[in-house]
Amino acid sequence: MDANAIADALRRAVPAAQIDPLATLDMPAISVDRESWPEVARTLREDPALQFQLLADLLGADYFPGEPRYEIVYLLVSTGVPGLGASSPAKRLRVKVRVPGSDPHIATVSTIWPSAGWPEREVFDLFGVTFDGHADLRRVLMPEDWEGHPLRKDYPVQIRRGVKVYEPLQLSPEEFAKNIDRIRRLSQAKDE
Repeated sequence: MDANAIADALRRAVPAAQIDPLATLDMPAISVDRESWPEVARTLREDPALQFQLLADLLGADYFPGEPRYEIVYLLVSTGVPGLGASSPAKRLRVKVRVPGSDPHIATVSTIWPSAGWPEREVFDLFGVTFDGHADLRRVLMPEDWEGHPLRKDYPVQIRRGVKVYEPLQLSPEEFAKNIDRIRRLSQAKDE
């Protein structure tokens, strides 16, 4: 099934959606408008002709100063395994959804594909795009107190922050040797 056939099937199921096939070399790809994305996503998963059971990954891109500024790319897979509900051969699909920089919000698809939970958190953390309805949207790579989103193209890369100094491990040489002996004895007892 190519991008045109997938777009036609989606247009029949979600007539209000703006869906366009994209020219690619590796796999079928379509673009979907942000407002229709949740309904289109549900159709991609549940429609018997489409059956994209798995969200393999999602990622973000920043086209600053272009507008719409952000693009969220979803990589979907239909396994083609009858036991998983598939009745057609395995196939892949790339879906691109553009998000404006003035309102960086998009509906979560973690309720449709649970595998979207962590990558949506990564995109939120690194680009600042908010996934409305996400059950636990918080930073995943940067510290909680980090300011800004480091993969935004306008992120100030010359930030000067104080170096955090942690307490060194407080262990005397005698305590260290005692711990090593204890671990050796436990290991020998386990082997006997």
